[in-house]
Amino acid sequence: MKQTVFSAMLPIGESLVVQKNRMRGTRRDGPRIAVVTGMYGDELEGQFVAFELARRLNDSPGDLRGTVDIYPALNPLGLSSHEHGVPQFDIDLERTFPGNPDGNLTEVLADAVFRDILGARACVVIHSSDAYVREMTQVRIDESPTTDLVDLASLLNPQIIWARAALSTSGPSLARALNARGCATVVVEMGAGMSVSKDSGSWLVEGILRLMERLHAWAGSTIALPYPRVVRGGNVAVLAASDPGLFLSYVGHGDRVRRGDVVGSIVNPLEGTITSEVRTPCNGLVFSLRTYPVVQPGSLLARILEEER
Repeated sequence: MKQTVFSAMLPIGESLVVQKNRMRGTRRDGPRIAVVTGMYGDELEGQFVAFELARRLNDSPGDLRGTVDIYPALNPLGLSSHEHGVPQFDIDLERTFPGNPDGNLTEVLADAVFRDILGARACVVIHSSDAYVREMTQVRIDESPTTDLVDLASLLNPQIIWARAALSTSGPSLARALNARGCATVVVEMGAGMSVSKDSGSWLVEGILRLMERLHAWAGSTIALPYPRVVRGGNVAVLAASDPGLFLSYVGHGDRVRRGDVVGSIVNPLEGTITSEVRTPCNGLVFSLRTYPVVQPGSLLARILEEER
């Protein structure tokens, strides 16, 4: 059932409307789970997850024991204009939570969404990477997570659980605000911006159903991936460009590399020369890899999950 969470008239004569799809199961007193995406207009992976999760629940209504609230588009203006933030306001919606009922338009929106989610047993916030870097499916949580939060994260079929002080989990954010109020919330980072990875999205849907099963909100079938690797922030090597140019990768997303391997080169198309070689400082797994080849000094090229030799 579609419900309006927030609505406001805009100066241009249009309306800003945030909706959710509330799906009720056979037990009205069952737990409530929230699935949130569409925070940024250039992150589309969650759009497929929202569709596929609703489809699965629609196909098996008798297996739903609790309530699932799906918020597919917290930033509908950004999604319609393909912009990262909220258009016209130049505001990062993620950084406005828990919001302010007496603030500007986006702060009031954030307050309405935050209060609407409160009371849920668990919340899954889905983000994509940007258009320049592709990510393996990972759950990002605070550096000192509770055991319960790690357990919930592991149910989502991620390839990695990264405990780190990420912007998506620290400082003003929906996840931080909800966790502070007792709603167990995890952040999923997956795929790349401006694209959809159906296989990864389908695995995440299976993971959300597993989480619902654990919370006694789902009685249907689920599929599990092997238990993910849990890593801390210090176990990740970040490779950045030292020169401008064109980055040519010699490894694939998800490949394992050894210390000293050349993972790519930065080349100068004008002169036909290799400006620099990019070598890995450790043995490990490439879980973030640049897909947009044009780089400047400091551009992220890859993240490598450190592993023992």
